[in-house]
Amino acid sequence: MNETPMRARALVDLAALRANVRVLRARAPQAQLMAVVKADAYGHGAVPCARAARRAGAAWVGTATPQEALALRAAGDEGRLLCWLWTPGGPWREAIEADVDVTVSGVWAVEEIRAAARAAGRPARVQLKIDTGLGRNGCQPDDWPELIAAARAAEDEGVLRVTGVWSHFACADEPGHPSIQAQLGVFRDALAYAEGQGIEPEVRHIANSPAMLTLPETHFDLVRTGVAIYGVSPAPEIGTPQELGLRPVMTLSASLASVKRVPGGHGVSYGHHYITPGPTTLALVPVGYADGIPRAGSGTGPVLIGGKWRTAAGRVAMDQFVVDLGGDTARVGDEAVLFGPGDRGEPTAEDWARATGTIAYEVVTRISNRVPRVYVGEDAD
Repeated sequence: MNETPMRARALVDLAALRANVRVLRARAPQAQLMAVVKADAYGHGAVPCARAARRAGAAWVGTATPQEALALRAAGDEGRLLCWLWTPGGPWREAIEADVDVTVSGVWAVEEIRAAARAAGRPARVQLKIDTGLGRNGCQPDDWPELIAAARAAEDEGVLRVTGVWSHFACADEPGHPSIQAQLGVFRDALAYAEGQGIEPEVRHIANSPAMLTLPETHFDLVRTGVAIYGVSPAPEIGTPQELGLRPVMTLSASLASVKRVPGGHGVSYGHHYITPGPTTLALVPVGYADGIPRAGSGTGPVLIGGKWRTAAGRVAMDQFVVDLGGDTARVGDEAVLFGPGDRGEPTAEDWARATGTIAYEVVTRISNRVPRVYVGEDAD
């Protein structure tokens, strides 16, 4: 662990990540597990997190963009790897040559893959995505027969191999939502049609983290675990990380840059939305929205200083925010913990989400690269 003093740091506990992967694997023992490391592993660092997840038994790794997938390959990742967010002219050939499974949602992509596979001199590994009701990417059910026909023709030509059929839930984080069973029905129908046309996928998958935790009938051959492997609950309705047996992986902290006494009536930060009610001590936390701290946390964002919860006083600025310590004291260099597992009474990512009207996914993912990641637990289990 790097002990050099830092303005701020995001401590990433890879032992906790591996433990989370093992807990999640036990919840879906008949299915393989995919660790989703898109968006730099939700802000935790894609390469070390992918490596840790594979060590803990993740059979697959998933990314959104092909660039993310190719970066993992360049860093030495060699296992099964799926990416799904493609646009015309994407690096199909590079992905094929790197043995990346690519997602196809339309005939246009099959045509681009044909050309790329011929250029690469090897067949592409392709997974077909059906839009079962989320309304984002994926082939509409009415267009599914055309996509299946194109994929089968390309298989017969030897330029691709269909390795998977998959979809994504819209409301799995809302247990009992009627769309869940409706989407599951569409998915089963799409699978049956594809298999009836001679498609033989290695993996069929629809379960994201919330579905994996609450809907065992959705596990099929593979479950895609994203935010849960980082110890963040997919939704309050499903349970806290502790209730789910998960441990938050990231702890965000900073060293106080200033501590000073000010009189009552003193304005704090832009716009003076906070005025000190009396003589008090102000502490400066040197992180702001350029570091990923939500500006929406102005006046609400929690932080632990000196063993007590405090709240951002006034506006969160680009590089810093202020905390009113009241009658307490602190020293320059003291630690301010913005969020972590909660072991020391510090706020969690879920606490920041509630304070800023967002979800914990966004809280951890938005922490910028200006905050160094410090990795611990790389060798310990």
